[in-house]
Amino acid sequence: MGKVTGFKEFDRQDRAYQPVEERIVNFHEFVIPLDDEELQTQGARCMDCGIPFCHDGPEGGCPVNNLIPDWNDQVYHGEWKDALETLHSTNNFPEITGKICPAPCQESCTLNINDNSVTIKTIEAAIIDKGFENGWVVPEIAKNKTGLKVAVVGSGPAGMAAAQQLARAGHDVVLFEKESRIGGLMRFGIPDFKLDKKIIDRRMKQMAAEGVEFKTDTNIGVDIPAKKLLAEFDAIALTGGSEKPRDLPIPGRDLKGVHFAMDYLKANTKWVQGVHGEDQVISSKGKHVVVIGGGDTGSDCIGTSIRHHAASVTQLEIMPKPPEKEDKGLVWPDWPNKMRTSSSQEEGCERLFSVATKEFVGDEDGNLKAIKCVKVSWDKDENGAWLMSEVAGSEFELKADVATLAMGFVHPVHEGMLQELELELDPRGNVKGTTEGENAYYTSLEKVFAAGDMRRGQSLVVWAIREGRQCAVSIDEYLMGYTSLSR
Repeated sequence: MGKVTGFKEFDRQDRAYQPVEERIVNFHEFVIPLDDEELQTQGARCMDCGIPFCHDGPEGGCPVNNLIPDWNDQVYHGEWKDALETLHSTNNFPEITGKICPAPCQESCTLNINDNSVTIKTIEAAIIDKGFENGWVVPEIAKNKTGLKVAVVGSGPAGMAAAQQLARAGHDVVLFEKESRIGGLMRFGIPDFKLDKKIIDRRMKQMAAEGVEFKTDTNIGVDIPAKKLLAEFDAIALTGGSEKPRDLPIPGRDLKGVHFAMDYLKANTKWVQGVHGEDQVISSKGKHVVVIGGGDTGSDCIGTSIRHHAASVTQLEIMPKPPEKEDKGLVWPDWPNKMRTSSSQEEGCERLFSVATKEFVGDEDGNLKAIKCVKVSWDKDENGAWLMSEVAGSEFELKADVATLAMGFVHPVHEGMLQELELELDPRGNVKGTTEGENAYYTSLEKVFAAGDMRRGQSLVVWAIREGRQCAVSIDEYLMGYTSLSR
């Protein structure tokens, strides 16, 4: 596991970013990688910690159970091809997690007790980059075909992972996507400056060679009846996203200039990728932008607005400002609540915490011109539950020409496919299913399975990959009575 004394001998080093003034003039990625010698030194820092919480998962560490100490050691010894094989044994798409995963593995690293974790995410990204550069990533074509057909609906990370695994098991797999290109929210929901879509395209070439058939512009339940899939396929995996956004039903919600965050991001990203013209972009140029919601989607809205050359960008978060540093003794190795600043936020954004939005204010033409807000406080009741209350006399108003609602997603869209199939839902509105036991990832309907955000609700890309892989195992067992696929 690296060099026994490496964590004491070598300082932590991570990838850098291009200067703000250089990166905000385009929508290109801006991460500056480490060289091979630096990466091998960082791999040497992985210590023989006894219990590697980094890949413990799923409650802590890596949800896909990446064998992190193993490939850290292999990188340290310059065994890059072996490291790639180890990495791929648990993760179909490390080129994606190496860019956009928040890296719970690093929070769980034993060295993080001293805020000095191994740069796991950086090493992961380097391994897969070197794999593609050297032609080591090749199609893994099934030796024998089963003749059984599987439909995978939704081409995000869960769907792509499930489709690839099932194709490698020898099944005929068709991956359906309602958008014009494969990738789900990775394709159009995440800005290109965070995830260059060429990495999705090169992985698609591998999957196509392995036998996956891609069908885009096909909305199951709208363009094709969902029950037609039941008749034509031996099994179906529902791997769509949790796409029903959380709304903000306050006065002025229908004003021009108030948008769901994903509508705002998709309009811009499709233009960047040449899907449609600049006339369909929701432009923030010269405008005052208010982003409502403090998560990753809100951060993506910030980076996009700054690249539009907005006059100002303000981000509102209803929750209190988190502590600058967590109490390691209380939370490690779990994911801590602490102050984090994204690359987009550091590009130029005012962040306001403990603020509730009360009203969108418009002009005489129905355009948004301001937002009325109020400060809130959070206190515990006698049972220890948190209660929010408005602070008397704290009302204020913000200039706003564009507002994006980035408050998360509540569940998958029910209209269309889910209603047609009459699937049982859980109390949160997701497709009901479990991840353990003989019926893992089964839905209430025979031969229909569900994984990723469709089943668990809005979550991380790494969770989607985990569930897609595990769903593929369940489907293979259902079809064949056994499976050789790895979870």
